Amino acid sequence: MKSLKFNFASRAGFVFAAAALAASAAFAGGTHGGGHHEESPIGEPGVAAKVTRTIEVDAADSMRFTPSNVSVKKGETIRFVIKNSGKVPHEFSLGTEKELKEHYEVMKKFPTMEHEEPNKISLKPGKQGEVIWRFTKPGVVNFACLHVGHYEAGMKGQVNVAAN
Repeated sequence: MKSLKFNFASRAGFVFAAAALAASAAFAGGTHGGGHHEESPIGEPGVAAKVTRTIEVDAADSMRFTPSNVSVKKGETIRFVIKNSGKVPHEFSLGTEKELKEHYEVMKKFPTMEHEEPNKISLKPGKQGEVIWRFTKPGVVNFACLHVGHYEAGMKGQVNVAAN
């Protein structure tokens, strides 16, 4: 019988990938057992045809987003066009402060993780990408770069969602 050898990094990567897939499926489903719908406190993925406004965001090696504060109205679908003007990788991740901090802890364990999800995108130096998001509730939605050290250095911002 042939023995299989896996190094720790491969197993950890596999475990993380499986967990991420399960979490993505749960998020995408939007409903569970009881049939009631749990809406995300930050909104929902937007549809390109329904974009009401485009906001350009620069991600720089100064560990800052420009702009770092954005105002939108409840119900707006925003196309964030994010450009990494730096020489190191950056990302743009929308979430609650709690979600961002939790994901930052995962990024510390898997620092080369990259994203291309409805609410986040990873960008190599000089690259540009977009996140299309619909803001469904008034309040504050946070965004951050969760690469190790970037969040602590202040690479974060807020979307202020007005009731209308």
